[in-house]
Amino acid sequence: MLGVLLLVLSGAATVGAAEPPPPPRLLLLGDSLLAGYGLPRSDAFPARLAAALKVEGIPATLVEAGVSGDTTAGGLARLPWVLGPSAAQQPDAVLVELGGNDMLRGFPPNITEANLDRILTILGERRIPVLLAGMRAAPNLGADYVNAFDAIFPRLAEKHNVALYPFFLDGVAGNPDLNQSDGIHPNAAGVTVIVERILPSVRTLLNRAVTAAARPD
Repeated sequence: MLGVLLLVLSGAATVGAAEPPPPPRLLLLGDSLLAGYGLPRSDAFPARLAAALKVEGIPATLVEAGVSGDTTAGGLARLPWVLGPSAAQQPDAVLVELGGNDMLRGFPPNITEANLDRILTILGERRIPVLLAGMRAAPNLGADYVNAFDAIFPRLAEKHNVALYPFFLDGVAGNPDLNQSDGIHPNAAGVTVIVERILPSVRTLLNRAVTAAARPD
């Protein structure tokens, strides 16, 4: 009789056990650097990042939202759509990688900053953890422009209290062995370097997302 009772209790405990939470959803909001311009899908940043996270045993569902040629204005315009209409559909964390096309087109830095500021404000209102990936201006744009543009990202990261990865192309920019023939977009080897360097920051971001999801409102 005792054995039967133990079996029933064990079964009840199994049936009543809570299912593990789904992996955090990480939205990748960016331009061609993130989308993988000129590369097969398997060599683009989202696929390489997903593979690196899997190797480290870090659960995550990546939502690709990189659009080649996108500016900060474009990213801001499509943000409501990629976030989804309800809280249940919104991502748990966001990597924002925008600004390079603004710089290449010579847009005034204050316009770029205003667009990114609005993006971060919207994400903050939804209490979504963010990793802001910085960009640096090309030296041929002049010292005044370079100084104004480069200061955007650390200033906004501090204002909105979000994590900052100072330069998305760190270790890749200016290296012909790691870039395609245009000298702007990373090749497959370059993407590998980007993923290796940004991975610790992404890991921290996902940990923040899991902690935030577990915290009661």
